[in-house]
Amino acid sequence: MTLSSVAITTEQEQLAEAVTQFSARHAPIDKTRAALDSIASGELPTWWEEFTAHGFHAVHLPEEAGGQGGTLADTACVIEAAAAALLPGPLLSTATASAVAVLADSSATALLGELAGGATAAVVLPEDSAVRAARDGAGWRLSGSISSTLGLLAAQKILLAAHAADDAVVWFALDARSAGSGMVVEQQRGTDLSTDVGVLTLENHPVDTAISGIDTERARCVVAALTACASAGTVRKGVETAVDYIRTREQFGKPVGSFQALQHKAAVLLVNSELASASAWDAVRAIDESIEQHRLAAASAALMAVCTGPDLTLDALLMFGAIGYTWEHDIHLFWRRATSLAASLGPVTRWGREAGELARTLKRSTAINLGDVESEFRAKIVTVLDEASKLENETPTDDLRAPGLAYGSQRDLLADAGLVAPHLPAPWGVAASAVQQVIIAEEFDKRAMVRPSLSIAEWILPTILNSGTDEQRERFAGPILRGTQRWCQLFSEPGAGSDLASLVTRAHRVDGGWLVNGHKIWTSSAHAAQFGAMLARTDPDAPKHRGISYFLVDMTSPGIEISPIKQASGESHFNEVFLTDVFVPDSMVVGEPGQGWDLAVATMAVERTAIGNYVTNDRSQALRRMADADGPDHDSVLQALGGIEAHTTAIKAMVLRETLRLVQGQGPGPTSSIAKYAMVLLLRRASTATLGLTGRLAMLEVSDPPVIKPYFDMPSELIGGGTAEIQLTIIASMILSLPRK
Repeated sequence: MTLSSVAITTEQEQLAEAVTQFSARHAPIDKTRAALDSIASGELPTWWEEFTAHGFHAVHLPEEAGGQGGTLADTACVIEAAAAALLPGPLLSTATASAVAVLADSSATALLGELAGGATAAVVLPEDSAVRAARDGAGWRLSGSISSTLGLLAAQKILLAAHAADDAVVWFALDARSAGSGMVVEQQRGTDLSTDVGVLTLENHPVDTAISGIDTERARCVVAALTACASAGTVRKGVETAVDYIRTREQFGKPVGSFQALQHKAAVLLVNSELASASAWDAVRAIDESIEQHRLAAASAALMAVCTGPDLTLDALLMFGAIGYTWEHDIHLFWRRATSLAASLGPVTRWGREAGELARTLKRSTAINLGDVESEFRAKIVTVLDEASKLENETPTDDLRAPGLAYGSQRDLLADAGLVAPHLPAPWGVAASAVQQVIIAEEFDKRAMVRPSLSIAEWILPTILNSGTDEQRERFAGPILRGTQRWCQLFSEPGAGSDLASLVTRAHRVDGGWLVNGHKIWTSSAHAAQFGAMLARTDPDAPKHRGISYFLVDMTSPGIEISPIKQASGESHFNEVFLTDVFVPDSMVVGEPGQGWDLAVATMAVERTAIGNYVTNDRSQALRRMADADGPDHDSVLQALGGIEAHTTAIKAMVLRETLRLVQGQGPGPTSSIAKYAMVLLLRRASTATLGLTGRLAMLEVSDPPVIKPYFDMPSELIGGGTAEIQLTIIASMILSLPRK
């Protein structure tokens, strides 16, 4: 079992694997343990020269400087893989310093050449520096100290941000080998045993020239992004190791991985590890975006990948029981690294506040620069959407939560062009590939056009198209796509919720069709639907998962009684449906009788994917409104808002990363199941923060901003598509391959 890394292309995966193999050959953990004292003193590993000869440290540096000419995303793969292997030494500090140096103008040319040649380095941001810079003729004099810095003792070059008399930030490249000329580097006892940590004191230290052109905000983003990659790799390795352990460790004659409590704990760890990896990847890819977008991505990565690292690695350690807490077990070395990395970025409040301030007016962009890829396809989409943007949908939505349910002239045009559900095959869609779907989404966003929604039919239509008859496809596909036909899903029963195979609704064959008797529950939109997709048992003697058939039911049929279920919110989005001798003709059976279970599984797979897309909804409306006003709790509101937006950004990045992997020709991964539970975590996080900070507004059912209504609507999302516990069980068994009972 291997969790996702920040690598998304075949070349990046090969690069990461090369680093992993190098680490296994030259720096296995037993050798690292034997060298802890030399590592702490800043002594370079014996393999550093060979490592740099391969160019691993300089993947992102320009070729003219002696680097490999790759991207920051390529170097992120190196850092993440090295962290997962617990590769000791100055890689992270050196790669981060050189990535910041790349931001400079030609004044950094000599420095980049040295770094590409294998010189080690560390970078010090303004907030970690109390160094003052004073003019001294044509040069400078530096005095002051810096905070504890990772990799400082091993560094031959120190890229330092100092403060000039006018409080301007001035960058310098110090030669650590000139210690003695007013420069003192002191060793400290570090938390992370796989790298050194030290402090620097300068007293009238002379420097000839400054490094110019570095955007300090961009530098801060680069540091946070690469630190997030190292933390994500550390967390990933901890989770993988713990899951491998519980898969085989036995107690009471069974693998402990078969115990539900540990399965769910492992599944939650997987979800959080994937969120960490996705947010780290997103912060790296933002290097080419606006500084505001990069700041939001970096702050999100700091919160989701770095600040969470210690707790996630500790949870992995605890899965080993007492053995994981021993000095001899390697898991504590990863725990130490995660803790040190989190500390290196400063207080978590700093990043929460920054993300919250940005989130007041900014959303993380998911746009992808595709260049001229599929230019002809894009031109066709532009033509259709330009025409559609001039039309209206004359029939508005009856659900304010779903503006995409409106229909009329605009939607008719989009349906005819195959753009209502473009992933479907022609003539219903355009069989859009992953990259074509990205293009379509971008063009809709450019025009601020609401994309049409199929609502529940989004989960049902693919089943009809794939397994239905020509008559069924002809009768239902067009009206569904045009929005004139609403559907519901008649699956759940009072005694068969998540365990659908236990359903007892019966269908008995009669002349020309079937008579159905039973009781369905939790049926969304049954009161507004013209048709429903229903499961009923047609062979009571068949095994549990067999003998079930898939029916399409006219909701106006005699014998159907719909009874709304009033929710705690006071709304009635769900219904009970009673079926008494309801006749369903043979023409409304999908597939063959007895194939219903397989068809239902396909339907539910689409459903869970669709639910993961709920991240597009705004979960922070109340907090965003509060953040716009001053008050004693303003800072707490900003930090809460920042945490929610960071979580939202991580889910978006997870889905986007999966899309890009599909674009690269890779097969689909487990993202939909993971995103579903990640949404559960987000909903609970958002509701807890909102209730805790809006105070007395939660005493009122109606308020401005709304607090209680979205809170009381939340269970429908938490339960829809399967409870969180069922989802965790699916993740544990299907993704982590943990043993069943």
